[in-house]
Amino acid sequence: MDFGLTFEKLLLIGVVAVLIVGPERLPALAEKFAKFVRRAGEYIRDTKGRMRDEMGPEIDDIDWRKLDPRQYDPRRIIREALLEEPTPAAPAAAAAVSTAAATTAAPVLTRPSFDSKTPPPFDNEAT
Repeated sequence: MDFGLTFEKLLLIGVVAVLIVGPERLPALAEKFAKFVRRAGEYIRDTKGRMRDEMGPEIDDIDWRKLDPRQYDPRRIIREALLEEPTPAAPAAAAAVSTAAATTAAPVLTRPSFDSKTPPPFDNEAT
């Protein structure tokens, strides 16, 4: 995570900081910044250690990239859900559904099936 900062941008920020702060206060501010960076590093190391203590050695086996929420595209998830074939019900469950349907006489709703050649309908006003 470099936040789009290149060496040239960091150099420009440093030059502007020197001009704004001035040479008198620059050593004191650099020392404060170094202390802040050290404390942040210690905080991160302590947090990692605490997580390792609480979760145990399994924390090393976790693939953190799979848990990244940025990889989930709701449009792709819905498209895949609409294109997948419905799974047939188990025989016992199908018998229970058929007897329940016969007693209540409720209409059975089926999900439309789409093949890979024709995409599902798209509604411009729904998005």
